[in-house]
Amino acid sequence: MTAGTFVNALVLPVTGDRTWFWGWLSVDESGRITGVGEGTPPADAPQPWRDLDGCFLAPGFVSAHSHIYTGGMRGVAPNSPLYEWVSLNGQMLLGAEAEDLYWMTLAGGLDHLSCGITSVYNFTQSRVISLFDYEKSVLAAARVHSPEFVTRQVDGLADSGIRFVTSVRLDDEQLAEDEAFAAFDAVMTHLDTVPTGQSLGGSVYGAVQWSSSPVTAERERALMDRYTITNQAHFVETAEQIEIQQAKFGWYDAAGVLGPGFAFGHFVHPTDEMVHRVRDTDTAMVWQPMSNGRLGSGIADVPRLLRNSITVGIGVDDQSCTDVSDPFENMRTGLFLQRGLHSDPAILTPSDVLALHTIGSASAIGAADRVGSLDVGKFADLVVVDPRSPHTGPIWDPVASYVLGCGLRNLREVFVGGAPVWSRDTTDPLRENADRELTERMIASAARSGIHAIQRPPAPEGAT
Repeated sequence: MTAGTFVNALVLPVTGDRTWFWGWLSVDESGRITGVGEGTPPADAPQPWRDLDGCFLAPGFVSAHSHIYTGGMRGVAPNSPLYEWVSLNGQMLLGAEAEDLYWMTLAGGLDHLSCGITSVYNFTQSRVISLFDYEKSVLAAARVHSPEFVTRQVDGLADSGIRFVTSVRLDDEQLAEDEAFAAFDAVMTHLDTVPTGQSLGGSVYGAVQWSSSPVTAERERALMDRYTITNQAHFVETAEQIEIQQAKFGWYDAAGVLGPGFAFGHFVHPTDEMVHRVRDTDTAMVWQPMSNGRLGSGIADVPRLLRNSITVGIGVDDQSCTDVSDPFENMRTGLFLQRGLHSDPAILTPSDVLALHTIGSASAIGAADRVGSLDVGKFADLVVVDPRSPHTGPIWDPVASYVLGCGLRNLREVFVGGAPVWSRDTTDPLRENADRELTERMIASAARSGIHAIQRPPAPEGAT
């Protein structure tokens, strides 16, 4: 289905005066929303009409911060902080080639879709595989690939069907400046091969946190201007070496990078001055509650940022440090952490976290004009969630039931541009193949560094 009308739905539009209503939503042949309203649609609403029988109809989730190739590293470094975990990830990828990254990324995109995430800001794995140097607090190159190592990741996401922003690290300290810029240019040019509407644009993978010189911020500013693209930088994510991280904030400020096209990923340990500058420059922040908890990085004070009118989005981060790309669990984890941190059950509401993981995330990555809410003119990227399968009981507050009581077990269908891309009742051969390729290729890559997966022994003879 592309053109058509969803009827008899419990609609959660996210934006607008109403948080929910019983109604309908229509989609045209281009995959955009043409109408949404209460009650029964007009007689001339596009056919076919699809009866949702009271299921929730909501915007697809937006992950404003994902490293989508990492599904083969779930469960690694389960008790390690950020930098130990990062280095192990790098070691496991030292044996990977460009085609391996294609399959890892394809599997990750399909996994995100199966969790109801229809748009993603994707930090590509750099062509420079790096390990963290604790003494210098920088990323040290361990292996360098051609630009194809990144462009094949773009191909993998394109083939998955998800919408995506492609974030690319410059690697200006690991490579000669001309080579670093040329490789970045090659990826931006390659984005022209992605179907119209599926690519949400390019972006800079901000790397000042791991740099030794302010010139990195200046070079990132130059790339933003050259391509009119955004930038998202991991920053003050962990308490490890926090003074070193905080001291580099001024490098971005002095380079003129802060502003509406820039976002800080994580931003768990900012100083008061940093919060004020983010507010005053209309810079955004992207929050990863499950990842921050898993790695022991800390709890970002999101209510404080929201009180300062700072745009906040949510991401599911790495599949290897969130482990399950589940936006429902991500919303609840964030909600409960904030309530516990502040000893206040009203500090953040279900409506708040739903907005953060949809329209807030779209705003943080510069795509709010196209995705993130059920508004006429936006892409019809939708999730159908059935609160009766399994049954969650009577509904007293629709948004609260959706956020607090539903989960992936209730997710029934996912649509991108009005077209079905996942259903719990349908087996996807592409997903099965991608998962198999991911597993085999990840095991082989890690084994080259002496890291071995626990593999199932062969079945005994005569077993059926």
